Amino acid sequence: MKKIIIKSCLIAGICTSLSGCSDYLDSDYLFDERMSIENVFTNREYTDEWLARTYAYLGNNYLQDVCSKKSMPYNFADDMYFGDGGYKEWKSGVYNENGKFGESAGIWNNAYLGIKQASIFVNNIDMNYAITEELRQDFKGQAIFLRAYFYWILLRTFGPVPILPNEGIDYMESYDDIAHPRNTYEECVNFIADECARAAGMLPLQRGMSDLARATRGSALALRAKVLLFGASPLYNGKAPMEVANALVDKHGKHLLPDTYDESKWARAAAAAKDVMDLQMYSLYVAKARTTGDIAYPVTVKPFDDGNFSEKPWPNGYQDIDPFESYRSVFNGTVQAYENPELIFTRGKNQGNEGINIMVLHQLPRVYAYGYGSHGMTQKQCDAYYMYNGEDCPGMNSMYAGKPGYTDPMRYNMQERTTGFVEADELNDYPELGVQGVGVSKQYAHREPRFYASVAYNGSTWNLGNADTKNDETPNVQVWYYRGDPNGYSATSYYPRSGMSIKKFVNPDDIGPHDYSAYNVGRFTKKVDPAIRYAEILLIYAEAVNELTSQTSYDIPSWDGTKVHPIVRDKNELKKGIQPIRIRAGIPDYTDEEYSDPDKFRIKLKRERQIELFAEGHRYFDLRRWMDAQYEEPLQVYGCNIYATKNQQELFHTPISIAEFPTIFTTKMWFCPINHTELKRNKELTQNPGWTNPE
Repeated sequence: MKKIIIKSCLIAGICTSLSGCSDYLDSDYLFDERMSIENVFTNREYTDEWLARTYAYLGNNYLQDVCSKKSMPYNFADDMYFGDGGYKEWKSGVYNENGKFGESAGIWNNAYLGIKQASIFVNNIDMNYAITEELRQDFKGQAIFLRAYFYWILLRTFGPVPILPNEGIDYMESYDDIAHPRNTYEECVNFIADECARAAGMLPLQRGMSDLARATRGSALALRAKVLLFGASPLYNGKAPMEVANALVDKHGKHLLPDTYDESKWARAAAAAKDVMDLQMYSLYVAKARTTGDIAYPVTVKPFDDGNFSEKPWPNGYQDIDPFESYRSVFNGTVQAYENPELIFTRGKNQGNEGINIMVLHQLPRVYAYGYGSHGMTQKQCDAYYMYNGEDCPGMNSMYAGKPGYTDPMRYNMQERTTGFVEADELNDYPELGVQGVGVSKQYAHREPRFYASVAYNGSTWNLGNADTKNDETPNVQVWYYRGDPNGYSATSYYPRSGMSIKKFVNPDDIGPHDYSAYNVGRFTKKVDPAIRYAEILLIYAEAVNELTSQTSYDIPSWDGTKVHPIVRDKNELKKGIQPIRIRAGIPDYTDEEYSDPDKFRIKLKRERQIELFAEGHRYFDLRRWMDAQYEEPLQVYGCNIYATKNQQELFHTPISIAEFPTIFTTKMWFCPINHTELKRNKELTQNPGWTNPE
């Protein structure tokens, strides 16, 4: 094994073995010989490689923001599912601290290894005079940002975690001296936010095409806004359930969650989002309206004539844009990263072997597209999308009406669901369904553009542009999920349990391997992950401003102290966050009543995040920080009646609960468990509520 000699090591605190003392740090990926730390950080090439390795930890399957079904629990919320593994167990609470589905150990271990890697870099880069001072500062800023990102991943998964000394820990100290307790949630938030501001001061505003996956000032400030938003949210801001707050106490009696609510935390989050907005480096991506097209790239369907947005060109309206293509292209690889003004931070193609393309492979139908066909959408998510005129779809969430969390009339619609199916002579009345819309349920007609960019409803067309016709492959196939159809219910795992799959991230050219080779995505358009995009920052700003219900004006210094942001709940400020999202989506604005009432706006905002950020790794954590998980997660998962045949069309499209997906929500499901091995290694650690300690 290759080694690198170091005099004082920053350990992964709690994530690597502390038994014994060592003068070595594994570095298999870098060196062919034993080399001192001074040799590494006085050499330009080795320094570059060390920083690249730090970025590589973000490509670990466990540390993804958007990925397939394994390693991360984020995609096991109430909006989507994987029928061929994991989802049922997670939703049933059948996972533990150590064994099957104990993936949280991988998150903990790899995040702390990344922190160690970054900290060694930060502590030693200043000795490298082979590079300029400007580049040293840039490199250090990147490492500080990455360390903050690793802590952020830990924080969103486990709640408060130990913050290790930045200067490192000496292995030669006693075990008791290097064991660290968990910091409070506020301490974690403030530390990460301060580190992000520190990194922002060292990082450039933008980078060239070859370095697009490297952090910029906007990346650091955007991460800061995300972290401060979580810190202001109910679960972490004095409103946690008593059984959670009382259990999150360290061994010295210190409470790890705050016990009082502080509205000013929302103002800090809003100001942090405003810092990003004021950079004027980012905007939502839009595609211009087209008057010609084909099945894969259709002629723009004119959005609803609302007498407002419909009369104005972008960015004040949707008169001259194609909302469907604008949203779809952000995710499916049509728009390259360097062309996308919305992308603030991305891992690029550094996504491990469970990245976006593998997720897409699970979305593609088994027959015709050669995918797994097992990644689907719940009825709840399908219902969330608006009609093209901004109204709720008939029957929205009617199956939950009256249940906890669904007592407000804004949360459900008791109209009868639309019946009937599109006939050939009606296609011109439903242009959004495309030229192959015959037979499609009218429940899926006249929906907002994001619906068609995200939902693979029964009878939707899969383009499969890379199909090899010489190999009997067929492009532009209308796929049905009725029982008896090739992609419908079967005795295998390869069908969508809800009768609805997912189109988001799917490129019109994508098609799986003809021979069903495992994880062969050679015919996919390459995609970068939208780890942080500008739409999220706008939604953060709107959410945080809305929560300032006291009408108090807060003066919050900017990230660098050069100005002060006056933050107050104001309708015009809410519009700065929400209107660009609605305009790009091609749907009308909220009403004056919804802007004026914080409770009504909150419901709309949560729904906007559910739609806009679908399948990007947010919903699982949003439900928890809002404290909605206790209401949303135990609800039965609904979908189409997949046991119905084509002769039973209406029955198929009548929502029923999916018995295969039993659901619960208990105390232990607020946070992921800390592995028993870590608790044994660090006697100062305390377990998360509802989970067990080692014997």
